[in-house]
Amino acid sequence: MNRFLGAILVLLAVISNMYGNNLETIMQENKLKVCIWPGYYGISYLDPRTQELVGIDSDLAKELAKDLKVDLEYVQSSFATLIKDINENKCDIAMFAIGNTPSRREKIRFTTPHLSSDIYAITTKSNKKIQTWNDIDKKGNILAVTKGTYHEPIMKEKLRNAELLVVNGFKARVQEVLAGRADAFMTDYPFGKRMLAKTDWAKLIIPQKEYHKTPYAWAMAYGNDKFYDRVEKFIKDIKEDGRLLDLSKKNGLEAIAKLK
Repeated sequence: MNRFLGAILVLLAVISNMYGNNLETIMQENKLKVCIWPGYYGISYLDPRTQELVGIDSDLAKELAKDLKVDLEYVQSSFATLIKDINENKCDIAMFAIGNTPSRREKIRFTTPHLSSDIYAITTKSNKKIQTWNDIDKKGNILAVTKGTYHEPIMKEKLRNAELLVVNGFKARVQEVLAGRADAFMTDYPFGKRMLAKTDWAKLIIPQKEYHKTPYAWAMAYGNDKFYDRVEKFIKDIKEDGRLLDLSKKNGLEAIAKLK
């Protein structure tokens, strides 16, 4: 049923994009609409102090609009509403480091990746049960993941001993750990950096070897070939001219940047 629904969504998106939300429309309206999730530290994060959007993908959205010589409009989205927002033409492209997974590819079209992150865990400094990655999948441990993220299916598949707790929302997984109802929550490199920078209690647990790397890219509806090709050219350009490297360094993400 999910595959059938996905096929219908893709078909509707293709038909819709035959009549609008393509490169010609963007140029004629002089506006690029970019879906962002403003809670993604280092990617597209609304700084509560300055009320400015900061992060590598918000920076690159500005660069893309500049290359197209059009105005930029940010459209608030989320991982929960991403597919719906794209296929209903809420935005031309989603730019918030979206994990390229098979289930998402059935419904939305991904660009060439510009980042890639493994899975990490956040626990408390006071937690004695989890000291290294080898302690993660042990009987009696409870690990939290956010519903709808790519961490959910991966951890369901990989865990053999620990219990998986699926919660709604990114704040909920933090609260579960702080309340002691979970021993750790699973996350990625950017959010792991946020926890270390913004709290004094968090401890980052890093895999000793590659656990499950996921490419991060931007996403759009199927059927919009001219715009897709133009974005692919932009990605090639920023990798060659150094903009991707410069902005990954600016946002502390050079360790996960895909520069080639």
